Amino acid sequence: MTLPRQVLPDCDQMITRRCSERRFFLRPDDETNNAFLYCLGLAAQRAKVEVTFATAMSNHHHTGIRDPEGNFPIFTEHFHGLLARYQNAHLRRFENFWSTEPASVVRLVEPNDVLDKMVYAFTNPCAADLVDKAEEWPGVSTYHAALTSGWLVATRPKHFFREKRGMPEVISIRIARPRGFDHLTQTEWIELLTERVQAREAQYRSHRVELGITVLGRARILAQDPFDAPKSHAPHFQMNPRVAAKSKWARIETLMRNKGFLARYRAAFLGHLAGVADVLFPFGTYWMRKFGKVACETAEALGLVVAEPAPA
Repeated sequence: MTLPRQVLPDCDQMITRRCSERRFFLRPDDETNNAFLYCLGLAAQRAKVEVTFATAMSNHHHTGIRDPEGNFPIFTEHFHGLLARYQNAHLRRFENFWSTEPASVVRLVEPNDVLDKMVYAFTNPCAADLVDKAEEWPGVSTYHAALTSGWLVATRPKHFFREKRGMPEVISIRIARPRGFDHLTQTEWIELLTERVQAREAQYRSHRVELGITVLGRARILAQDPFDAPKSHAPHFQMNPRVAAKSKWARIETLMRNKGFLARYRAAFLGHLAGVADVLFPFGTYWMRKFGKVACETAEALGLVVAEPAPA
């Protein structure tokens, strides 16, 4: 059983999920790319989250969101569920689409942490020696949309999604600029993000030159069998971080808050099991609040500032 997670409003998160057995079930093609964006946009609308970045590799994805109302569990449930069912239908298979390991959800504490993970996601194809530049990746990447805070559009896939079930014909996704960079002009923001991405590309390029290897290339990526998997050894039993913060003190503060939440949650949970009346779970309790209907602390009682819900 995994530890309870405090779900707070107005946080930035990076969500990562791998396909079952590391197989290339998300290998780029027109239908897969469109379906990924359609499911992403539909889940973002339902959960009322903002998408800051996304990259769909052949066997996993990295997606960044800003979560004004603390709804990221709703987002991951809809996004991963819809995409898995569609891709299984697309690939004519019926088994688990995603790895049995739960999705990785990492809280990005400060604006620079969001920027760092954006660059990481956009250059992931370069790190994997698949392409030389981020813009050459043939799968889903919101790199160009992130530069312009632009919109991506996806149409309802031709199969699986039914118009009669209320599925919209077109989904539009706005790629939001991360908070903390609002003071930059559009030109300054483009220069900052481009510079960071190009610097990371250069690092990976130098590494390949040093080892004498070349990139796989677009044509060979598109020719891969979706049922294949990387030949490299899969790492196991690694840490699954919940916080990313380059600032030492911001990281320590966030980890201490998480530790305090776990202690209060455990005390409340044990009281609940013992039948104690009026047990109050800590603010940010999600599963027990939604399914156990328990009482929780309010943000105001803890002195937290909660963003106003986005207009419907």
